[in-house]
Amino acid sequence: MTLDMDTPALLRKFPRVATLNDGQQVTIRPLHPDDDTALHQFFLRVPEEDRFYLNNDVTAPEVIQEFTDNISLDVAIPLVAVSGDKIIADSTLHRSRRASRRHVGELRIVVDPEYRGRGLGARLIDELIQLGVDLGLERVVFELVDRREMPAIQAAKAAGFEEVAVLEGRVRDMYGIMQDLVILELPLEEEDPPHLDF
Repeated sequence: MTLDMDTPALLRKFPRVATLNDGQQVTIRPLHPDDDTALHQFFLRVPEEDRFYLNNDVTAPEVIQEFTDNISLDVAIPLVAVSGDKIIADSTLHRSRRASRRHVGELRIVVDPEYRGRGLGARLIDELIQLGVDLGLERVVFELVDRREMPAIQAAKAAGFEEVAVLEGRVRDMYGIMQDLVILELPLEEEDPPHLDF
């Protein structure tokens, strides 16, 4: 498949039901324009220390409104996990607009504290990897903060990602302490990527 294929067509396989490690079933689907309130409530449940590492102030309703009003699938494919009418995780496959980097995707995932350690993050990693394969991407990368995001690092490695670099002192936490940034990468091939057991 090529990068020029119809991205909305790739999303026709959603919604998908995912069974978590404890047997609970949740739904994974694309972010919708009317998800602004549920997405805002989700980010308010995410601890402040975790939100500190995000690119935007997700506690501001206008920022969330911007996310949901201006979904550009050519740049980022957002998937959310939902339980009932409650968003419990937000994940995105980002693609550069620059032609020189168009073959590489970046994963970003945030999971509700109540749902961490239950296999949801691993399932979202798997879904984003498959989207990358379907789009014809050559590799996907994941940037995570060492120690702070160890469960995510372990889930990424279980999905086949390899640690390619550790940038020492690259990130400053909300207390001013320097943290290392771990860069993980997964080459993609036309055949199916590793699928995780849940």
